[in-house]
Amino acid sequence: SAARENARTVRDVISREMWEELNALYLMVREARKSVAGPEDMAEFYERVKRAGFRYAGATDATMSHGEAWHFSQLGRMIERADKTSRILDVKYYILLPELGDVGSSVDQVGWTALLNSASALQMYRQRHHVITPRRVAQFLLLSNNFPRSIRHCVHRVQDSLHEITGTPIGSYRNQCERIVGMLRSGLDYAEMDEVMKSGLHEYLDELQTTLNDVGKCFSQNFFHLKV
Repeated sequence: SAARENARTVRDVISREMWEELNALYLMVREARKSVAGPEDMAEFYERVKRAGFRYAGATDATMSHGEAWHFSQLGRMIERADKTSRILDVKYYILLPELGDVGSSVDQVGWTALLNSASALQMYRQRHHVITPRRVAQFLLLSNNFPRSIRHCVHRVQDSLHEITGTPIGSYRNQCERIVGMLRSGLDYAEMDEVMKSGLHEYLDELQTTLNDVGKCFSQNFFHLKV
C-alpha cells in the first residue's frame, strides 16, 4: 500500500535511533489505551509523551546527518512549535483572562506559572526575570531570541533551514516561501512589546497564526505537491 511504501521511504532516511524512539512512543501510546483509566491518569501520560518527544528530538539532532532531510524535519518541527506556543499564550490571554479583581493575585500567578510550565519555559524565564508579569511572560515566549521555544527563535530556525535547502542567501528571496518567512522574521525582530500589547496581543497572535499556516501551505505546495 501507499502508506507502507511511505513508511519504508522514511525508514531509509532517518537513523536507527530515531526509528527505535518512534516505535517506543507508538507502543507506549497503544499500551496507554488499556492502562489510562480516567482523567487522573492523564498527567502522567502527558509527561511520558513529552519525555518521548524530547528523546526523539535529541536522537534526531545527534544521529541524523544535518543535510536536506534534517532541515525539512526542522522546518516542520519549528513551525509546529511556534504555532503551539502562540496558541498556549493566546489561550491564557484571551480565553482564560481572569476577572479584574484576580489580576496580580495568587490565582493569577498560578495561571501564569502553569502557562510557563506548559511551554517548558518556567526555569529559563526565572533565570531572566525574578517576577512573573503578563507582559514579561508574553515577551519571553514571543520575542526571546535565544529561548528555543519562543516564536521568534523558531522562525529564525525556519528561515535558516529553508535557505539551507534552497541555497538562497539569507536577506534575499527566490520564491514565495522565502519571502513570507523573511517578512515574518523581520516583523518579529523589530517588534516592540509595548506596541503589541497596545494594539492587542490576541489580534497579533491571531495574525501570526494565519501567517504560520500560510508558510506551511507554501512549503507543501512548493516542495511536496509539485505539478508535473
